[in-house]
Amino acid sequence: MRTSSTTPDRTLAAPYERSSPTLDVAEVVATAARRALLTAVRAAPGLWRIIGRDGRVVGHIRATGQGATLRYGALRYQPLSRAFRDLGDFWSCEQALDTLRLSR
Repeated sequence: MRTSSTTPDRTLAAPYERSSPTLDVAEVVATAARRALLTAVRAAPGLWRIIGRDGRVVGHIRATGQGATLRYGALRYQPLSRAFRDLGDFWSCEQALDTLRLSR
């Protein structure tokens, strides 16, 4: 029989604890951006600046919520108006990045 001092019991009553939920979201955004051949740079808590291969700002990815309600918002940068256009919220970071990358 295991004692609680040797190994923690990971049941529904005691879920696996991570050091920081923000760090996990940052890893998801950075990995998804690399797969899309983009670069993600943290701009603020819950906000990442997405940079294209040519070094220009494509837009921002915004993470809101936690756990099952986590959503990723895509904001496309419009250089002529120097403003961001909201492209919507998505359930996955990959969808938000694809929408950001493919929008004009």
